[in-house]
Amino acid sequence: MRARLARRTVLAAAALLLPRAVRAGDAAVAIKDFAFDPATLTVPAGTKVVWTNRDDTPHKLASNAQPPLFVSDALDSDDAWPMVFDKPGTYGYFCTLHPHMQGAVIVT
Repeated sequence: MRARLARRTVLAAAALLLPRAVRAGDAAVAIKDFAFDPATLTVPAGTKVVWTNRDDTPHKLASNAQPPLFVSDALDSDDAWPMVFDKPGTYGYFCTLHPHMQGAVIVT
């Protein structure tokens, strides 16, 4: 019992100490090989989507909407950027540094 409680405490503390980690209930998009993986992600409203750059080259996200609904900071290798999607709809986005990189988040 005591060991189980200690393990839970350690795991909970680790989750708090790793703000860039994708936590349960979040959705993840990897940026790798100059593409978004997955390119299209479907999530329920209220989901936090976390993009993580797995390339050696910086990337920067922006929505296709004009004006953009979101724009990330430039993400270096292993940097992550979160966005919570509260309203249903389709949110197309691209990398402003490499415009051929396209993706979409579909919120239900």
